[in-house]
Amino acid sequence: MSKEQTILGNAEWCQFKTLNIPAVKARIDSGAKTSSIQAVNIHRIKKGGATWVSFEVHPLQDNLSFSIHCEAKIVDTRLVRSSSGIAEKRYVIKVPIQLGEHTFDIELTLANRDGMDFRMLLGREAMRNRFLVDPSKTFQLGNYTDQELKSMYSYLMYSKSGLNIGLLATDRSLYSNKRLMEAGTARGHEMRFYNIQQCYMRLDTDTPEIRYRGGSIINDLDAIIPRIRPSMTFYGCALLRQFNSIGTYCLNSDTSISQSRDKLFSSQLFSANNINIPITGFAKSPLDTKDLISMVGGAPLIIKLLQSAQGKGVVSAETNKAAESVINAFKSLQANILVQEFIKEAAGKDLRCFVVNGKVVAAIERTAIKGEFRSNIHMGGVAKKVKITPEERKLAVKAAKILDLAVAGVDIIRSNKGPLLLEVNSSPGLEGIETATGKNIANEMIIAIEKKLKFKHHS
Repeated sequence: MSKEQTILGNAEWCQFKTLNIPAVKARIDSGAKTSSIQAVNIHRIKKGGATWVSFEVHPLQDNLSFSIHCEAKIVDTRLVRSSSGIAEKRYVIKVPIQLGEHTFDIELTLANRDGMDFRMLLGREAMRNRFLVDPSKTFQLGNYTDQELKSMYSYLMYSKSGLNIGLLATDRSLYSNKRLMEAGTARGHEMRFYNIQQCYMRLDTDTPEIRYRGGSIINDLDAIIPRIRPSMTFYGCALLRQFNSIGTYCLNSDTSISQSRDKLFSSQLFSANNINIPITGFAKSPLDTKDLISMVGGAPLIIKLLQSAQGKGVVSAETNKAAESVINAFKSLQANILVQEFIKEAAGKDLRCFVVNGKVVAAIERTAIKGEFRSNIHMGGVAKKVKITPEERKLAVKAAKILDLAVAGVDIIRSNKGPLLLEVNSSPGLEGIETATGKNIANEMIIAIEKKLKFKHHS
């Protein structure tokens, strides 16, 4: 073994001074020929007569709040095949990399690695004649604490603003909740997490209160972000009414959330406001089952519990006989259900449009796994970034407005009759859509609060 060769572990920290990236964790992969770095919003630009590329890097995994704008000269365009076997054209740049005490030029392809465990991959071309790899070890050239990383990226954070924002949810560890806490902190706000089940209220004309575990009074929040799971709708909305009564701005109101969770009421609102939805039926008596099925076009059809969410409580029936059995079974349990026509031409796909303050900030197409008709990502569906039509954009914005939702996940299905509204989610998840699009949607939600409160950052 040459004395010049250094041992690397299976992961190491890298630095790119010319790109203003102080630290990015790299997967050391001798099985890959080319090195790559996570990049989004990639655009070719002209600079001094040469062809360059501008792009954004989110250097820390699971934290889209830190975004670095980069520019570099394009040295090549290559067809690169990913580990999943998909080939795509990627721009190649050449920049100096620092690994421990070693600094040298490296070729990097620009790829969207948001769904990967590492934001960078160091391939064998960069390691040849320089390093050896011991896959049983990690960070042989040094590691960083969370505090050290925070200090390195402090220049990307706003100074403390004095705005106090609460997040009302159940599980702090969920991706969406972590991202919102990160995004608010990165914009200089004081972020506080409140577990819905540990909040309680004092109802009084003169001094209404909301208290948190142990008796601490919550009376200094400028805004509250509700992330209420379906099983907590009643209590969560009661808390939002109480927050509103003491002057705290609620990003989504209790009324808008309650309406969105009632599928029958929201469907009636959409129909009354000329929004196209799949033909839907509702009945109470088992005597009307056959006509109910016929009314929506017969099988195959979709049967939904009125309080269903995230694809739960939604079943398909392939035949009229199967539909009758399912419907009557639900009715015998005193469950309220909707019966809806099946849009065959959609082929198990739908659109999720994320609306913030009357604007679609991101959109994805979701495809159900084979054998399933629901495309929800957490149920195995696959998501990809998609370009929506002006008609679909208008439909998503109008649906959110009808329910008076500042933040909404609007689900649309493409049919032979044009776009149809499936449903509107008042607590849409961020993970699938941020991963697929690379967009910092949590940041958009914090900005929405700032605009509502007419808050401006001090320079």
